[in-house]
Formats: sequence, structure tokens, C-alpha cells
Amino acid sequence: MRPIIFSKMDFSHSSLFGYIEDLQELTIIERPVRRSLKTPEEIERLTVDEELSDIERAVYLLSSGQDIQGTSVVANLPVLMRQNPAETLRRVLPKIREVLHVAGVEMQLTAAVSFLTVLQEELVSIHTYSHSFLHIILQNLEHRDAGVSNAWLETLLAVIEALPKETVRHEILNPLVSKAQLSQTLQSRLVSCKIMGKVANKFEAHIVKREVLPLVKSLCQDVEYEVRTCMCRQLEHVARGVGTELTKTVVLPELVELARDEGSSVRLAAFETLVNLLDMFDADDRSQTVLPLVKSFCEKSFKTDESILVSLSFHLGKLCNGLYGIFTPEQHLRFLEFYKKLSTLGLQQENGYNDNQLHLQTLEQEKKYISVRKNCAYNFPAMIVFVDPKNFHLELYSIFFCLCHDPEVPVRYTMAISFFEVAKLLNSDVYTIHKELVTLLQDESLEVLDALVGHLPEILELMTNGAENNGSESKLLSIPDLIPALTAAEQRAATSLKWRTHEKLLQKYACLPHIIPSDQIYYRFLHRMLTIILTNNVLPVQKAAARTLCVYLRYNRKQEQRHEVIQKLIERKMVFPRLLRNEKLGQGKSYWNRLRFLDTCEFIMELFSKSFFCKYFFLPVLELTHDPVANVRMKLCCLLPKVKSTLKIPTDKHLLQQLELCIRKLLCQEKDKDVLTIVKRTVLELDRIEISVDAEQLEKEKQKNEGRSANINDKIFEKKRRDSKTSSMLSKSINLSISGSSSGTLAGKEEKKSKLVRSQSFSTQVLHPKYSNIDKCPNKSSATGYTSSVPGMGKSCMLSFSDDSFRTHSAGNSGNAAFPSSSRNLFNSADQKNNGNKESQPRKMSIKNRKSNS
Repeated sequence: MRPIIFSKMDFSHSSLFGYIEDLQELTIIERPVRRSLKTPEEIERLTVDEELSDIERAVYLLSSGQDIQGTSVVANLPVLMRQNPAETLRRVLPKIREVLHVAGVEMQLTAAVSFLTVLQEELVSIHTYSHSFLHIILQNLEHRDAGVSNAWLETLLAVIEALPKETVRHEILNPLVSKAQLSQTLQSRLVSCKIMGKVANKFEAHIVKREVLPLVKSLCQDVEYEVRTCMCRQLEHVARGVGTELTKTVVLPELVELARDEGSSVRLAAFETLVNLLDMFDADDRSQTVLPLVKSFCEKSFKTDESILVSLSFHLGKLCNGLYGIFTPEQHLRFLEFYKKLSTLGLQQENGYNDNQLHLQTLEQEKKYISVRKNCAYNFPAMIVFVDPKNFHLELYSIFFCLCHDPEVPVRYTMAISFFEVAKLLNSDVYTIHKELVTLLQDESLEVLDALVGHLPEILELMTNGAENNGSESKLLSIPDLIPALTAAEQRAATSLKWRTHEKLLQKYACLPHIIPSDQIYYRFLHRMLTIILTNNVLPVQKAAARTLCVYLRYNRKQEQRHEVIQKLIERKMVFPRLLRNEKLGQGKSYWNRLRFLDTCEFIMELFSKSFFCKYFFLPVLELTHDPVANVRMKLCCLLPKVKSTLKIPTDKHLLQQLELCIRKLLCQEKDKDVLTIVKRTVLELDRIEISVDAEQLEKEKQKNEGRSANINDKIFEKKRRDSKTSSMLSKSINLSISGSSSGTLAGKEEKKSKLVRSQSFSTQVLHPKYSNIDKCPNKSSATGYTSSVPGMGKSCMLSFSDDSFRTHSAGNSGNAAFPSSSRNLFNSADQKNNGNKESQPRKMSIKNRKSNS
């Protein structure tokens, strides 16, 4: 602790009195903290009977509750109107009207918002609204608090648009005659000005001329400059309401007079209104009336009236193009020089004064100059149109250079935003600004970079096309130093805390394969994307890098580079946890990388062909069913429907088998309840997915199977033909020996049958261990016939493993897990045939005996 030095303390009477005052101030500060605690009496007053209905509670709180409770009721007015509009209008709204007479600012503001919500959501008819709500709005328009008055005025202006003309005329326009008089308060006259501008667009021109324009002219001549300024800004709405003829004869003379007003705010309002109404003036009005006024504004802005300088710089582009047709060459050059002067305002010394003669600029003046240069940057595309893009390099390039290198961030930010518009206007001459593009990419402010990156793909495309039109042979030659600028911009965004800018930049970098050669993409950007996926801690940034990486891989035509990246994705970096243990990434981040691998696979399915995904990524994805982390298995299950949609039958039937086995494994062995829930939902989604069929491959399989069956039939026919030749030679010997060998034949048949049964049992024992885990599932499927016992595989999954052909048959549970139903039928028919032979032999024997006896 620091020692307290008493020698520096003054213990005089005045000093001690000062210390006591300070302590009293501290106690005053603490009092509100103690007062915030509610006493039992206050809590009792704030308690409301819970059995009251919403309407009754609202009426009670408005009648006897505190202000905060009444404000809550007013805020809840739209809800009450939805639930019970009739009772709300009958009981609650009259109470609100009474309370607003003595309500505070907070309740007044809340009421204005609630009334506007009721109008916008059309909770009542417009007739009911004008009858019940409009009078309350008009009563509170002239509130002594300016904020409250403005809030009610905004509500009224919105209501005027929806009200019928007659209602507006009787309830709003007619009272304005008295409200706009000089005898009324300043607030009342200001409100009248804004209502005039709104009403002028509501009625026909002759009504506006007769009932509105006299009040407008009166308010334009008001003794208070605030009223004149307010009415001057409403003249634009009045002019568009009355049309061009009345604008020329009535509105324009008022604007000319207001432009010479003694108040600077009035002159500024008149200037801005003139600029906004340029399209309503004919050529004569522009040349004889508007142009002299504009020239006067420009001359006075530097000498006597700097207050208009910011507004003049903002509207200069619109003004120059609006008056373009009436400019003489001299006037054209004068306005261009005026723009150039504004573009460098505050950056250089003028009139030959040295540092000692110049007065130090105040902070307010510096801000004004920055705003002027920012407005010049905003108007730069308009000035290119003004001078013609062909003259850009001669007339405006120096100003473009200065604005792109301006010391203030807002100016460079505005230039970055408008850079794309400039590039479009220059068209084939866009190559002349490639240096400024590199400069803005290397800007130290990330705000400037973020503004430029928004249209970076379009800008680079224009640059490339412009270079091709000028005969450039290489993409790199069109934009020198582009690659270092792009890599530096990404590094700067990566090291900052503005991850959204980094994400946006990575997304836009997906356009680079169209701009930069493939080798440069591979060595300068592709590996960087892979590093971001594996090391960055922001999920949106990682996903943006993953997608851009997939785009780079998509446009890379060198197979060795492709395979290298694929191997890095699958073997070394992302999928296998056992490999990650030997790397730094495996220290606490391996599961996160496997999740990003699944994200990458999703982008691969989006950008690449189905066969590409099945060839390289299908099986690695399925291996993640063994992942020890539940989140990885959950994400895998969500991805499986898309994985299944990449398959084609019969080409990928072996992959389909693997997919089914993975689903079975998850259903049978998954212990995490969240994962199991997702698995079951995934199974239902899988069942709805139809697998595409490769018709060409299917036809080949069919022809192959038909040829095989034809060969088998030929062999059987040949065997039967040979047997028929020898049958006659053996018939006599068979008849002679049949009596002696009948008992032996029966014994042989029984022996063959027993061997067949043992073979069947043996086959069952051999095939079952491979699917010992599957047998635990409630739904079992054939091991030799691929019938879909797993929901989700669908009927298209019913393939026969024992045959190479593709055939479908109905799904169903099999009692014998080792053989399909066709095998059982085969054995049953064989048994019946043997039994039939045994029955026929005794008959033959008896016939032979009868013949011999006879």
C-alpha cells in the first residue's frame, strides 16, 4: 500500500467544508439504491388479483396502478386488440385516453408506438381506427416535449396515407388553417409544415392549389427560421403533388427567395430541394434560374458560407449530370475544377500562405473537410460520366489516385465501395486503375479491405477481360503484384479479430481459378486453405476455407496435385484418429478436424460429380461410424442421406451394401441416446431417397446374364441329347437289374438326402459368424440375398449378393438367415421328387412280376 502523505492535505475550514460536501454527494448517489428496495406496502400496491381477466386487469392497472404498470398496459394494447377488440375499444382505450393527459414521456412514447402497430397490423378497420384512435393522436401532437410530439407526428403521417380523403380533409386539413397561424406556438407551426408535405400528395392538384398552397406560402414567410427551413424541405413533396406547371409558377419562386435567406440552414434546405427537383424543371428554368443559383452557392461556399460545403460536395455529382445539357465548355471546366478542389480540401496549403500565416484548423473544421472528401469519393462514378470515361486518365486519374491514398479511412472506405462502379464505367480501360486495386488490397484498415472484397470477383473479372482486350498474353500480366496483395490481405484478416471479414474474403477468393493460373493457385492459396481448415478456431472461417479449397480442387486439372490434396484430406490430416496421434493436430483437436472433414465432404458432393465422391470419399466417410466422439457420429448421420444420393445402381451396389451395414451397426450398437435418436430419424430420411439407376450399365449386366443363362441352357440340352442316345441301350439292363437293386437304390437316395441336409446345416454355420453382430438386431436379412431389413434402404436396395445381375424382389424378414426363399423351395422340390420316385418303384416291380408270372 502507498503511504498517505498528510503534509499535502489542507485542513482549513474551507477545505473541510469541501470534503463534507463531497461526502454528502456520495450519500445522495447511494440513496436511489436504498430506495429501489420495495417496502411491504409498495409490494401490496403492486399486487394484482390473478383471477382478473386481461381486460379487467388492464382497466384496474390504468385506474389505480403505478406509471410503470400503466405503461405496460399501453405497450400490450396490440395484444389486447387481437384477443378481444370490442372490449378493448369499449373499456381499455377510454382509460388510456384519460391517462395520457397526465402521463409521462415514457408512456406517451409507448402509446405512439402501440397506436402505429395497431394501424400497421390492421387490427381494426380504418373507419374504426379514425373514429377511436385519430382524436387521441391529434390531441397529443403538440406535447411540450419535442420527442413526444415527433413520435405522435410520425404516427399521424402514417395514418394519413391510410385514411380516406374526406376524413383527412375534415379532421386534419381544415384544422391546419388555424394551427399554421403566427399566433400559434412554434411547435404547432412546425407540425403544420410536415403535415402539409404529406397532405399535398393525398389530393388532386386543384384542391392542393386552393387549400394547401396558401398555407405553404404563409409558412415559407414565417418569422422563425426553423419554420422556414422545415417548410422549405417539404416543398419537394408539395411540388410533386401539384405538378410541373404550379411548380414553375409557385414553388420555384419561393425556392429562389429562400435560397437568398439570411439563415444558413434555410439556404441549405433550399439548395438541396432545388437539386432534388431538377427533373421537374425545363431547360429554361435550369439555365435561367437554377444554374445562377448553383454558381452562387459554389462561389460563396469557400468564401463566406462554409456551412453549405458538405451538402454541396454530396450533391455535386447529381447536380453536374442534371445540368449537363445546358453547360457551356467553360462552365463544364469550371465545375470540374471545383470538384477537384473539393477532393483535396484540407490536404494542401492554399494561396501561398506559409505555416506561420495559416491558422490552426479546429477539430470541427477537420471533420468537415474529411466529410467533403468522403462525399467527393462517393460522387466519383458520377464525375466519370460527367467527363466521359474516355477522358478519365487525362481529367480524373490524378484525383482517383489521391482519393485512394487519402490519409483518412472514411475516404478510402468510400473509394473501395465505389471501385466496382468505376471499373464498370471504364470498361476496356479498366487496366489503368490496377495499381489502385493493389493499393486498396494492401490497405492497413480492414474496413477498407472489407468494402473492396464485396465486389472483388466482379472487379477481377473486369480486369482480366480488359487485359485480354488489350492483347495481354498472361493473366498475371494484367494485374501486376496481384498475388502478393491477395495473400497479404488474407494474412492480415487472419491475424485480426474481425473474423467476418476473413470469412467474406475466403468466400470471394473462390473466384481466383478464373483469374490466376492453376499452379499459382496450388502453391500460393490451396495449401493455405488447408492450413486454415486445420488450425483456425472460428467455424464459419473454417467452412469458408473448406468450400474454397474444394473449388480450387475442382478446377485443378493436374492429377498428381489432385491426388496429393485428397490424400492429405483423408489419410494424414482429418479422418483417422490413429494417425493424428503422431501429429500436433491430434492434441485435443482431432475430433474437430474430423467434423471439418465431413463439412468438406458436403462441399465435395455439391461441387463434384457423384462418381468422384464415391471413388475417393465414400468409404472414408463411412469409417467415421466407428468414431469415439458422439458429435462426429451425429454429424455423420445427418450427412448420410446426401451420401446415399451419390450412389448409382448397379455400379455402386457394393458401396450400398457398406452403407446398409453401417446403418445396422449404428442401430444395434449405438449407446448414446442423442446419436440413436438422429440415427432413427436418418433411417426414415434414407427410406425416402431414391437411388439413381445407370441404365447403360444395367443393360450390360442384363446382356451378360442372358449370355450366361444361354450357355447353361445349351449345356443342359446337350447333356439331355447324349442321355437320350444311351437310354435305349441301357433300358434292357436296367429292367433286368431293377428287381435286384431296388432296395439298394432306396438306401442310396436316403443317404444322398441326409448328406444334403448336413450340407445345408454346414452352410448355415459357415455364413453366420460374419454377421454375428447383425443377428442381434430385431430385423434380420438374408446373408446371400440382399433384402432390405433396415428401414431406410428402400426397395431399391434389395440386391442379390449371390448373383452378379441386378434384380429386385419384395422386402421381408426371412426365417432362415443363411439361404433365400428360393433355396428352400429348391430343396423342397427335390424332396418331393425323391418321394415321388420311391412311390413309383413298387408299382413297376409289381407289373414286372405279373408279366413274368403270366
